[in-house]
Amino acid sequence: MSDVVLHADVGWESCAFSRRSPSKETPNEDAIGIVRISDDTIVYAVADGCGGMRGGEQASSIALQTLAECLERHEGGPDRLRVAILDGIEQANHAVQELKIGAACTIAVVECHRGTIRPYHVGDSMILVTGVRGRVRYQSVSHSPVGFAVESGMLCAMEAMHHEDRHIVSNVVGDPRMRIEIGPVVTLAQRDTVVIASDGLFDNVSIGEVVECIRKGKLQASTSSLAELAYARMLGIEGQPCKPDDLSIVTIRPAAN
Repeated sequence: MSDVVLHADVGWESCAFSRRSPSKETPNEDAIGIVRISDDTIVYAVADGCGGMRGGEQASSIALQTLAECLERHEGGPDRLRVAILDGIEQANHAVQELKIGAACTIAVVECHRGTIRPYHVGDSMILVTGVRGRVRYQSVSHSPVGFAVESGMLCAMEAMHHEDRHIVSNVVGDPRMRIEIGPVVTLAQRDTVVIASDGLFDNVSIGEVVECIRKGKLQASTSSLAELAYARMLGIEGQPCKPDDLSIVTIRPAAN
């Protein structure tokens, strides 16, 4: 898609895409944030305002703005960045609650530093790391009844994509009970790709299809193909998953030497 934006920085190449659901005329409730910390450290984030609740657009915007402000105040080396990200998400949680309208959002954050990444997430916006040969090196677990059922083996991934309760989220920014899940540090190989996306992607495109789209070719072209596939599914293809929703995708690779 033509609105896939390519970013290049020292050590990293990334693409960003965001578009509202084809089934609505209200604003896109997703938001994307990219914060450059230093010459070799960048933080990427996707927030998804919870549909069906007041202020979803506000919640996702406030969450990323609050996170960015915490990161901009960050001082110290990479070991302190983890604290700044956690503080940013926690402060975002309080800020969204302060709206006092029941607003909420999910958030997925990836810190990138010298060829390594560390993921953080709240809710069902997902993070995926895949290698050039298609091996999934990391996949976050959605904080939802369906996500936990897949993780436990009670549901297969395809059953989950068609499940009537796949829209239910059990952990969100804007809830006093919010918890932040921190993933492991992952060292990336040259052609590994990180995908951060709202549930508009993974509710319409299987993990295997995401991997096949994103692992080959130049990053901007493969990200565009992925966005086109997800959007086509939202418009309806017989026998395929179809859940119209706002769609935001960030893809990241280590820059070529």
